Amino acid sequence: MVKNLQIDALDRQILDIITKNARIPYLEVARACNVSGAAIHQRVQRLIKSGVIKGSEFKVDPVTVGFKTCAYIGIFLEHPGHYRKVIEKFEEIPEIIECHYTTGNYSLFIKVYTTDNEHLREVLTNSIQKIEGVTRTETLISLEESINRQIPVLSTRENND
Repeated sequence: MVKNLQIDALDRQILDIITKNARIPYLEVARACNVSGAAIHQRVQRLIKSGVIKGSEFKVDPVTVGFKTCAYIGIFLEHPGHYRKVIEKFEEIPEIIECHYTTGNYSLFIKVYTTDNEHLREVLTNSIQKIEGVTRTETLISLEESINRQIPVLSTRENND
């Protein structure tokens, strides 16, 4: 990863385009940016090498493959120092798709997808709550995902100041 990488307006424009469609051909990006395809290729490679772009992926719609319940779970730990061992155990639970070490009431905050509420109960009681160091959990079930997007690279604070 490159430290102190300068992201200019062209980089931001490229990022804006490719985060909306990771499969867009470089030549289409080049046309939209008024530069050559080679310039786009070089810029994207530099952004990948520097760690600005963390790869591309296909997104699977959880509901269409049978995961109808999305929940967020706040994890209370016996001691904050347990978080690394707990995270290692969380990595063994496939229903956990995100885990954040946080400030505030929870030591950890996770996002899980399960097939239904019964499956969620099983994951909670048979997996998460049995992990050594976890003292209790608080679960919030998502009723609807209203917004899911990439970080807006064209409208940053630095441009608004």
